[in-house]
Amino acid sequence: MGDARNLDYADACADAVLLLGPLYHLTERADRLKALSEAYRVLRPGGLMFVAAISRFASFLSGMTHGLLSDPVFVEIIRQDLKDGQHRNPTNNPQYFTTTFFHHPDELRTEVEETGFSIEKLAAIEGPVMWMKNFDADWEDVRRRALLLEFLDATEEEPAFIGTSSHFLAIGCK
Repeated sequence: MGDARNLDYADACADAVLLLGPLYHLTERADRLKALSEAYRVLRPGGLMFVAAISRFASFLSGMTHGLLSDPVFVEIIRQDLKDGQHRNPTNNPQYFTTTFFHHPDELRTEVEETGFSIEKLAAIEGPVMWMKNFDADWEDVRRRALLLEFLDATEEEPAFIGTSSHFLAIGCK
């Protein structure tokens, strides 16, 4: 087990670094910047970092999808998420997730660039397909699957869609 803020690796030893979870579990900006700086430190020049984030809007979207807008506790969680991204679950209800930080896409871009990376790509992971009611049936149909993949490819970097995906990915280059 490691700590993304203090990687036990030599400088410039890696061609790629994956941060597929640490940033949303680091609720303080200074800690996220430290993790990104550590990724930068261990990368060789030209190396790539892949970093996942949870969208600031994930709770709101999930609440609409799963009927949680009638739950006053979850509504307060949504309000806090939308205000500053500081997601807290004051209960033991696993539907509410855990203590995390939810990024606005612009915040992730800023944090990545602030630590020295150039952004190669900022893209939605699930995209609008995650809200489909009949995904399995559409995926099984070869023609509709091809259309889904075509449209996801065309929209994955569309700024208007990135925040409507529960997760998004930044690819940074050293």
